[in-house]
Amino acid sequence: MVDIKCGNITFTNIEAILFDKNGTLEDSETFLRHIAQKSARIIDAQIPGIGEPLLMAFGVDGGKLDLAGLIAVASRQETEVAAAAYIAETGRGWFESLQISRQSLDEAEKSFGNTYAPLFPGALELLKNLSITELKLGILSAATTEEVQGFINHHQLNDYMQLGMGVDGNLSKPDPRLFLQACESLGVEPSKTLMVGDSVGDMQMAKNAKANGCVGITWIGRNDNVKGADVVINKLEEIQVET
Repeated sequence: MVDIKCGNITFTNIEAILFDKNGTLEDSETFLRHIAQKSARIIDAQIPGIGEPLLMAFGVDGGKLDLAGLIAVASRQETEVAAAAYIAETGRGWFESLQISRQSLDEAEKSFGNTYAPLFPGALELLKNLSITELKLGILSAATTEEVQGFINHHQLNDYMQLGMGVDGNLSKPDPRLFLQACESLGVEPSKTLMVGDSVGDMQMAKNAKANGCVGITWIGRNDNVKGADVVINKLEEIQVET
């Protein structure tokens, strides 16, 4: 077991750390903003006038992405349903609305090919340093498991990560069962596991699962985005193994 120091707080007897992906390890702001803008344009081409309100719903305003907004923190399924609700308000049937929503997001993602957002500064170094301890490391993301695995493969993180888990079914953050499932997959107790994330959902999920602690990271200094965290950091280098 390992002691982890973040700021003036030390988390003791840690066996595993689970990281969120988007906004935590992955600098995905530009990518997510483009997905929102592209899918909104695709839908607006079919249903004129819906593009702007849909962008607002996604969390994009004036070309800026709200890092606590829908497309930044919600699961793919939740994003599809939210977009479909806007489409349904125009008089389209629900199943048609869902189809339009899903297809537009698929097309928007495919337009970027196999492009992946870059890692945040310090992410790779942190994972390397943590992996040489006895800690188990994993990713628990609101993205799909396929997307998480693609991210791990693209950035060659397989040597450091023992788990790459996303949201594929009806469970989504902040449901604590996701955290419990991840801990079970790693073979560790929640009480000996840290959660590192950039959203309130990450904090609530881990807290309700009785995690050892919650580390909120806000690269832009918005502490309200990680309300409920035991400690808030502004860069990954602040997570240190105490010797």
